[in-house]
Amino acid sequence: MMRVLLIEDDESFRTTLALALKRRGCEVHQAANATAAMSEARAAQPQGIVLDMRLGSSNGMVLIPELRQLLPQVRLIVLTGYGSIPSALEAVRLGADDYLLKPASADQVLAALEGLDGSSARPAAADLPSLARLEWEHIQRVLHDCGGNISHAAAALGIDRRTLQRKLGKQPPS
Repeated sequence: MMRVLLIEDDESFRTTLALALKRRGCEVHQAANATAAMSEARAAQPQGIVLDMRLGSSNGMVLIPELRQLLPQVRLIVLTGYGSIPSALEAVRLGADDYLLKPASADQVLAALEGLDGSSARPAAADLPSLARLEWEHIQRVLHDCGGNISHAAAALGIDRRTLQRKLGKQPPS
């Protein structure tokens, strides 16, 4: 039985994934923030860790070096809904063993935790979001980070405020 620490701030997603991993024979420990994660990591001594890249307003990846120092042999998987090549490279540089995009199935997460070849079951081309959808999600994230301020978000994105307003007025692409 694999002991897994699931570090995820979204309670419903964390609970659902924890239940799915338990059904697959894992002993699952949970944490919703960095402080609880480090405490639970010390107490549970997990063999695998699933770490959300964004823990609320903070960056979950800052935990990777601390977790690596505490548990050097642990299999550490970064799970994110905001996937990008630079963030994947950064996660691996910091010490992550794998990088999965949400929504990853419990089977994909378990395969990554077990370090199976091809464990990073990459989504099929048909399952990948469109470029327009990725742009929409990026705009939404930047807008959220700017507290909903259109002018600040436009400046952060390097586009005109009116252009941003037009993009926001369109129906989000699928």
